[in-house]
Amino acid sequence: MSLAIFDLDNTLIADDSDYLWGQFLVDQGIVDKDHYESANAKFYDDYKQGTLDIVEFLRFSLQPLANNDPEQLYQWRAQFVQDVITPILLKPAQQLITKHRDRGDTLLVITATNRFVTEPIVKLYNIENLLATTPEFVAGRYTGGFTGIPCFQEGKVKLLDEWLKSSTETLQGSWFYSDSHNDLPLLKLVDNPVAVDPDEKLTEFARAADWPIISLRQGQCPAEHFHK
Repeated sequence: MSLAIFDLDNTLIADDSDYLWGQFLVDQGIVDKDHYESANAKFYDDYKQGTLDIVEFLRFSLQPLANNDPEQLYQWRAQFVQDVITPILLKPAQQLITKHRDRGDTLLVITATNRFVTEPIVKLYNIENLLATTPEFVAGRYTGGFTGIPCFQEGKVKLLDEWLKSSTETLQGSWFYSDSHNDLPLLKLVDNPVAVDPDEKLTEFARAADWPIISLRQGQCPAEHFHK
């Protein structure tokens, strides 16, 4: 029995939930289209290039939570999950999760996308443990700020370390599945790093390090790496 860690965006789902949530807000007329759409696209490009200023991005992406009543936000989020996320869930991802669950592994999703967006998505895969950037919630409303460490790059390692100290889990025999070179700090830490539909930088690194490279977007769940 080991710890099986999964990235979320472009790993367990076939797109980026953070970016898609921003586009959903634009499409619903909740935010200003011209400003928000262009900024959202730029931040997403920065992320893919590995140059994202995570604090600046969080100030941008969490502001709509502060500008709206929580009950209304929850209604929009439910619509977003149903209309936008459900179609991009990946059956091979569910099969991979089931393989780990059947082995008795502890399942954990760790994602830079904030908990407000990701919590209901992770529940669709029946995974109970989630580490994510946490929006600040004070006196019944979101503030637009965040609490603790942003769950991004080295921040994922720090938050995982804190989580491990409060649990009985260890990294012995651990797995981590991710698509992004932004996750290299954590991929290098686990015993079984797996590149999933990886970006160009991660593909290059994974090949040089002789890490498994799999796809959860084509056919059945690949099993050839899953032998330990």
